[in-house]
Amino acid sequence: MKSSYSAPNGGECIEWAPGHASVYGLVPVRDSKAPGGPILTLTPAAFVGLVEFAKRATA
Repeated sequence: MKSSYSAPNGGECIEWAPGHASVYGLVPVRDSKAPGGPILTLTPAAFVGLVEFAKRATA
């Protein structure tokens, strides 16, 4: 799933895979500009923490 802030060409955002997370219990996250690049795998709790951190950092 691409961020709602992402531009049509990828922009400066991350993507995550909610379907994968619901099946495996881990949240894969990647740079939308580098879909073949590295993937950061987080626990659901760590992903929530990352989202909350990003919200505070951009507020």
